[in-house]
Amino acid sequence: MTRVSEITEHWFGLCRKPPAVHAMQSRFGFLPESGYVGLPDGGAGGSRTIRRGIGAALSGMRTLNRNRQLLWFTLLAGLVLAGNTIAQAALRYSGRIIQPDIIVSYILDFFIAFATLFCLVFLLAGLFLSISSKKEGTVSFFGGLAGAKKYSKAIFGWSIVLALAGMLLLRIYFNLTLVWFPSELGFLYKFGPIPILISTFTQFPFNWTLDWNMFTEIPGYGGRSLLLWIYPFGFLETLEFLAITLILFILTPFVIPLIVLEQKTLREAVAGSFAMMKKTGAEIAVCTLFLGIVVSGMFLTYLLLQAVSGIVNPYQTVMFHPTVIWITLAVLYNLVLLAVAFVVATVGGIAALDIYHHAKIRGSAK
Repeated sequence: MTRVSEITEHWFGLCRKPPAVHAMQSRFGFLPESGYVGLPDGGAGGSRTIRRGIGAALSGMRTLNRNRQLLWFTLLAGLVLAGNTIAQAALRYSGRIIQPDIIVSYILDFFIAFATLFCLVFLLAGLFLSISSKKEGTVSFFGGLAGAKKYSKAIFGWSIVLALAGMLLLRIYFNLTLVWFPSELGFLYKFGPIPILISTFTQFPFNWTLDWNMFTEIPGYGGRSLLLWIYPFGFLETLEFLAITLILFILTPFVIPLIVLEQKTLREAVAGSFAMMKKTGAEIAVCTLFLGIVVSGMFLTYLLLQAVSGIVNPYQTVMFHPTVIWITLAVLYNLVLLAVAFVVATVGGIAALDIYHHAKIRGSAK
């Protein structure tokens, strides 16, 4: 089981299950408006890199604002990840009931990871095609999805590679933290990012009841409710899956553009993506950091909501079951937070395409 599962099972009192791992057509009809096109190349190289990275993110925001149809990508990607959360919860529930052996657990983990990644990569291919095919007016996201069908074979293969790579990264992480983690740094187990994240999701406004008996027990049965398997366990597993997936996408950002815009084979696209990363890696890092700050800033607003609830009605929201008004407010806040995160993810996809286009332009100008 992954580190998140071990910590959550320790915190919430569930028994452990066997270890599980989660695991271009050559013409460009439309270039998103760049945040750094036309800016002078003078100045230090570091400042140019920062300007280009942030400019790509801002360009992605403007492109999304002009083409609201791209929000279909946001909605569908959110539904895919909601399905991943439910699947992770079902896997944990079935593992507790039937206790499958480790090989079966690995197979089920791979199937969930592959199915999720195939859907996400297919949606990403549709996003790139819809933007790049724009001539005038608004883009058609579903037109891009229709065009992505002819690349299904390459998308299928790339999804397998990503799923296997994700499982390998998680196994490496698990083994390093379990076997090779220095005892002198053991305090990170208590005060590291994962325990802090788990602790945060047990608080208002993320945990809407703070009464675990009401939240987890089925009346008349005394067992765990299905809601607990979905939230927080399935949700935390999906966050872990997303963290690994994000790392893989950042390391190979140009594979899908090379496949769908230049009609490269999977092997050529992977090699080409690594070659382009050598030239644009710093810009991608700056763009990712900028978007990460936006999401983190939005996430930290939960402290304001928590402070208000503590001032207005501390006993109801901190010590006892919150009232319907506070629960409704918490649900609405979480929905807004998720919407912002998925919109920023869409902006990140558009920004990656923007960086790709300008890397090609710079390369052809030399």
